[in-house]
Amino acid sequence: MELRILGTAAGGGVPQWNCACAGCAGARRFPERRRRHASLAVRAAPGRWYIVNATPDIGEQIEAEPDLWPGPERRATPLAGVILTDAELDHTLGIARLREADAVDVCATPAVRSALRDRLALGHTLRPYTDLTWTDLPEGGAVRLGTIEAEGIRVSSKRPRYAADDPPDGGWVVALRLTDLETGGTAVYAPALGTWPENLRDAVADAACVIIDGTFWDDQEPRTTGISARTATEMGHLPIHGPEGTAESLAKVPGRVLYTHLNNTNPLVDPGAPQHRALAELGLEVAQEGSVITL
Repeated sequence: MELRILGTAAGGGVPQWNCACAGCAGARRFPERRRRHASLAVRAAPGRWYIVNATPDIGEQIEAEPDLWPGPERRATPLAGVILTDAELDHTLGIARLREADAVDVCATPAVRSALRDRLALGHTLRPYTDLTWTDLPEGGAVRLGTIEAEGIRVSSKRPRYAADDPPDGGWVVALRLTDLETGGTAVYAPALGTWPENLRDAVADAACVIIDGTFWDDQEPRTTGISARTATEMGHLPIHGPEGTAESLAKVPGRVLYTHLNNTNPLVDPGAPQHRALAELGLEVAQEGSVITL
């Protein structure tokens, strides 16, 4: 199994267009600090790739990876489809950017599919351009996508704002467990993490690679930076550091662990921040865009 990290930022990216925080200002001054929305490409077979979460940056993310380029025929593409971990706009708006395709296969839980079809009317809107086909992403089971099996592990009942009045008892936010049927390699991708259920603990315990929610450094970050009156956990994201944080638990995981989905307020967007050293001492990393991981 081969993974390509296409993006590592939370909603809005780094820099965010209307934000002058230290993280955004630094990214404008130093372009190497810029981060696109969190996304991952997974090779499901030779020349066939799935993109996990279709972000607003999906066109630029494809262009940054030659293995995702079209060819040799004029309209042939190696993109087999999209896998969604949730229904948030920053993880789904990119589907509309794929409208030039004859068809787009979207693998998602029933709750996410319903939100996109009924609330956003995505199928109706894109019908004049392309056909959306849907593949169920099961929880407690797996769907085969080429040589890869994908399983959803429910980690939050957080609904996107446009579906806030929908019932919370659905697979609204899942971690994705990926297994290579040929090599046996496993990876867990969880860009949003509101809870830490037992089945997720089991999944990361035997995964060769874990790429996980690093939206906020600590629980008070949204308040101390002035972006919200809520804490990180109240916003649906377990922080990295502190009593509610994931770092201490993930330091015990035998596989490689990388944090992704960094908010622009997170000190980790500055490569010189001391928080990087704190993570390194625990054997943890921050995901870098363009990285290739082979399992």
